[in-house]
Amino acid sequence: MLRRLHIRDFATVASLELELAAGMTVLTGETGAGKSILIDAIGLLLGDRGDSQWVRNGRDRAELSAEFDLGSSPGALEWARERDLQDPDQETQCILRRTISAEGRSRATVNGSPVPITLLRELGEQLLDIHGQHEHQLLLRADVQRQLLDDFGDHEPERIAVREACARLNRAREALESLQRDGARPAAELELLRYQAEELEALDLDAQPIDELEAEHHRLSHAGELMSRGGQLLDGLNGDEDSIADRLGRALAEAEQLAEMHEPLGEVARMLSDADIQVREAADALQKQVERLDLDPQRLQQLDQRLERLHDVARKHRARLAELPSVRDRLQQELSAADAAAEGSERLQRELRELETQWRDAASALSNCRRRAAEQLQQATASVCKELGMGQARLSFQVDSDPEAAPSMHGFDRVAILFSANPGQAEKPLARIASGGELSRVSLAIQVSASRDRALPVMIFDEVDAGVGGAVAQIVGEKLRALADGRQVLCVTHLPQVAAQAHQQLLIDKEIIDGETCSRVTPLDADGRRDEIARMLGGVKITEQTRRHAEEMLAGG
Repeated sequence: MLRRLHIRDFATVASLELELAAGMTVLTGETGAGKSILIDAIGLLLGDRGDSQWVRNGRDRAELSAEFDLGSSPGALEWARERDLQDPDQETQCILRRTISAEGRSRATVNGSPVPITLLRELGEQLLDIHGQHEHQLLLRADVQRQLLDDFGDHEPERIAVREACARLNRAREALESLQRDGARPAAELELLRYQAEELEALDLDAQPIDELEAEHHRLSHAGELMSRGGQLLDGLNGDEDSIADRLGRALAEAEQLAEMHEPLGEVARMLSDADIQVREAADALQKQVERLDLDPQRLQQLDQRLERLHDVARKHRARLAELPSVRDRLQQELSAADAAAEGSERLQRELRELETQWRDAASALSNCRRRAAEQLQQATASVCKELGMGQARLSFQVDSDPEAAPSMHGFDRVAILFSANPGQAEKPLARIASGGELSRVSLAIQVSASRDRALPVMIFDEVDAGVGGAVAQIVGEKLRALADGRQVLCVTHLPQVAAQAHQQLLIDKEIIDGETCSRVTPLDADGRRDEIARMLGGVKITEQTRRHAEEMLAGG
């Protein structure tokens, strides 16, 4: 439960220290006195969004703190223990602090440890429910109706299963889209790629390197000329009577004779001897090469055809012959990548089908839970509506399912609250048929019914009784007091019938201090409660009769 609340420089509150008790506490006062500011402060302490508008004019920052006793909140105790936020000296005590600067910066702590706002929200979900004064208007929204039904049925495990299944499905779908965008190719492009790769593979480029192929073709295409001119060269070197070899032989003999007459000419003779040897060796080598030459028209024709085919393919790819092996390797790599993308796409598509089945199974389980909860909540609200003066009204919770709907985080149900105010009228969506007063009472009936079995220790009602009065207001007060059995209920109200049912009453009013408007909170004793309820009954002028009426109401509460 909420034990203490401290507020400083927050909106119209300069400074406030408030101790709260168990049971039902009402906050009353004139319109505009600042009753809802206390509710706003509690909301900010438990993770609502805060900005500089909450800081009191001219101050540096607003300071808020609250002390909760977690003794009746095992879930909140475990939450604090798991996050190492528990006070080791007082395990059930939980002190929340939050400051908001005039620049809009916010800081929060739990038992002295800084925490992000998201953690405050997590804690707040386990500590209290706040039912706002405009909640009956929110009740017209389909998402709020679905949320209300899920909260009543405590469907969180089933909702988590649906959300996680949908998240997995979305991730797989994004992966498939990314793969198709970055790796997959159109069918026609993939077919061309495969044809080109197969065409290059069929050329068997590794059987004979292209440079060797070109060299062989060049040799065979010039074989006749090589044989003819080679033979002529051979004859000139060492074939006829006036060949180079014969002429060198005669020159060598002459040089050797001259060397006998003049010794320095011996060097000339040796040089001519070397030349003679080299010419004869050159002639031998040339003869061997000429003898090896073969006029092979068939082989030459094969080479012509192969080179022509290679040139044709090279022109298609705008490449030189020598580049064809690298072109082939690149195409094979692209084809492998495309095949891998196609294989991955097929795998992801199978996974998508499996994940969608899992989502539909989870959504179906959630839908069944919602249908059971709808029946239970319908029964619970029927009796409350009757007590609130709508005995002839009918209220039902419709769950329409579309198992073929696109996967979403909320399942495949549409939840609608249907209402009929009078016998003989067909039930229609609440937004189309309920009057303002009826909508307010329906909202309160649902809130009271939906809250009966919830384990949250603190409930806050901010003017949820708007639009009702008389005997119905008396019943509203009784319902709220009944809710306070075993928990803490805070209620902002303008109805004396509701205020009279409270265990504790706080008066909110305004005063001018040094030219500034300040809201203040005063716990009321018995006499104070009598006078405040008399004011709520009688307006500006309070008579003895209204005081006696107030005393009767308090005695009845």
